Amino acid sequence: MSTDKTVSSELDFDTPAAKRHRSIRALKDKMAAGGIAFGGISVIVAILLIFFYLLYEVAPLFESAKIERWQENNQEIAPYAVPGTGKTLYLTMEEQTEIGLRVTDSGKMVFFNTRNGEVLKEEAITLPEGVSVTSFALASEYSGIFALGLSNGQAFIYKHKYKSTYPNGVRVITPVLEYPLGAEPIQVSEGPVEVLAFNGEEEEWTLVGGQPSKLVGVSISLTENIITEEVMADTSDFSLPELNAPVSKVLIMPDQRWMMVSGADNKLTVVDLKAQGGPAITQLLDTTSGDITSFKWLLGGNSLLISDNKGVTSQWFLVRNENNEWLMTKIREFKNGSAPISSIAIEHRRKGFVTITDNGDLSVYSTTAERNSLNAAVAQGNVETIAMAPRSNALLVEKEGELTLWAIHNEHPEISWSALWEKVWYEGYQEPEFTWQSSASTNDFEPKYSLMPLAFGTLKAAFYAMLLGTPLAICGAIYTAYFMVPAMRKKVKPFIELMEALPTVILGFLAGLWLAPFMEVNLAGIFVTLLVIPAAIIGFAFAWSNAPKTVRYLVPDGWDAALLVPVIVIATLFSFWIAPGIEQMLFGTEMRYWVSQELGIPYDQRNALVVGIAMGFAVIPTIFSITEDAIFAVPKHLSYGSLALGATPWQTLVRVVMPTASPGIFSAVMIGMGRAVGETMIVLMATGNTPIMDMNIFEGMRTLAANIAVEMPESEVGSTHYRILFLAAFVLFLFTFFVNTLAELVRQRLRKKYGSL
Repeated sequence: MSTDKTVSSELDFDTPAAKRHRSIRALKDKMAAGGIAFGGISVIVAILLIFFYLLYEVAPLFESAKIERWQENNQEIAPYAVPGTGKTLYLTMEEQTEIGLRVTDSGKMVFFNTRNGEVLKEEAITLPEGVSVTSFALASEYSGIFALGLSNGQAFIYKHKYKSTYPNGVRVITPVLEYPLGAEPIQVSEGPVEVLAFNGEEEEWTLVGGQPSKLVGVSISLTENIITEEVMADTSDFSLPELNAPVSKVLIMPDQRWMMVSGADNKLTVVDLKAQGGPAITQLLDTTSGDITSFKWLLGGNSLLISDNKGVTSQWFLVRNENNEWLMTKIREFKNGSAPISSIAIEHRRKGFVTITDNGDLSVYSTTAERNSLNAAVAQGNVETIAMAPRSNALLVEKEGELTLWAIHNEHPEISWSALWEKVWYEGYQEPEFTWQSSASTNDFEPKYSLMPLAFGTLKAAFYAMLLGTPLAICGAIYTAYFMVPAMRKKVKPFIELMEALPTVILGFLAGLWLAPFMEVNLAGIFVTLLVIPAAIIGFAFAWSNAPKTVRYLVPDGWDAALLVPVIVIATLFSFWIAPGIEQMLFGTEMRYWVSQELGIPYDQRNALVVGIAMGFAVIPTIFSITEDAIFAVPKHLSYGSLALGATPWQTLVRVVMPTASPGIFSAVMIGMGRAVGETMIVLMATGNTPIMDMNIFEGMRTLAANIAVEMPESEVGSTHYRILFLAAFVLFLFTFFVNTLAELVRQRLRKKYGSL
């Protein structure tokens, strides 16, 4: 009886200790489930936060421009009377949009407060009796140098500058007029200077002026007196070719070689001022079917903007043809409505411009992006003059004797779908191209923000890495998981997985400083090894299988694969030993020279082949580990059943094991590809970082990730360049998201298809 009671008490599951144990276990289960759920949700939230943060940084790139009346202390600035007298020849503002300059046909240069029109300073040309201002010319908005032509055949050259001082901690801007070509007037022609143009740089300038039917050229050389620092101008006249029609407008390029002439017949005449034998006409073009209303240089003086009375503005610049001749070519045109364009204002620091029509409709354009970012009505009826601020954040509009100050918000006009993903015809290029060039040393630089070369470079690097790494990793995983003896597998698998811990910066360092120079010198040896090593492995396998049993039994069963290590080492050394002889026999010189000179294929030391080897080495552990686990996890009864039915081990592998493990193998390849796409340090250190689109295995590339790493530290926070780099990161994010989603869909389909095996 006591024994039964003892057994009964031992089997009591409702004792306080058992209940407490179950409660604790249930609590642990709930805590584990909650922790796992929290971790999973946290990962999803983190990914979503990254997504929305990238989107937050990128979204301003595609915002439209806005315009509104300028406000001070939350009050709109009302229009005010135009300061000074006479007709406006030139209107502009300084950097801070606090001081404006108005040059009039009465020879007065009026500096005024842009908020209320108060005259701050006024200077005037001392004109002889009966002499008047007859023409105006501007070198460029950025330089601030302009010229006034007089009725006595002379011209004065001025430059407006603004000096900032801080007395008592308060900023004071003082306008200054200088004489960059000397204070003395320059004699241009015998008659009135009704047409005037000039341009140049430093000590050499060219000026063209005169009457519409007769132009005269003047070359100007500047010298500076060391003692008095006075600038002296030495002038010499040169003749110009006869033009077919009276001239209405003339422009000279900054290089002083090319002159563009707009005639009364609405034709464009291109004159080469430095042609052999003297200035000569090289082209006569029909630029528009209407009447030319505006004729100006874009920033940099390389592109010509021509507007007409049909509401069309076209962009032209010089392009070399197949005969190496420069031809003025129409690149693109901008049209918004059919109202005549009355005036154009050029942006001082970007490749953009503003047009205004006779009915007061304003439009803002970016030439490179071919983008119309703003259309707005700023006046009723015809507008006499408009002027952009240097920072393109303000606009002065003159109409019927009044000036109105407008604020413009247009931070990123250079960006459009075509600028990012389509070919763009940039200034100085012979044809449209995909180009990434985010910075340069000149102020008139045209940013090139095409992401195509970077996306192409990313896929190119990943392609060559996967081409090398995937077969080796999968084949190695198949042998390790299916054929290798357990004792050897326990040593090989951890060793290969340990490669994953090797920092990629070390791989990039070795690839850039050792592998790239080594491959350049031993290029033929690299390709010989691709032939010799497989042949050596097959040859050794055949010889070993036919060797006497007494020899084969010397090696424990399953360990014979280790004998391939010395075979591969010897085959590699043999390949590099015979490579120079093969190289001389086939090419007569080093292979890299033959590839470059005979095949015309450029060879760069740090190229895609180097990246493929280095990055392939980096992705092998990832693909190998996941593939090996997937194959090893295939239930053994499937293999045993196949073998029992008479299938060979190879047939069992191909028809049973591989289909069952295919979801895992596919996941391994996709994860390896994601690893290759997002790799930074290897491609940063082992390539030339050249953003070109070329599948040539001997050329370098630049990837999205490497570009972000290189340029993010030098980009200005909030700038277009800065946000473009975030856009590159956003593209990478979307690409990996798309690939992973596709991989998961394929994996689920494979699992459903082969899950019944």
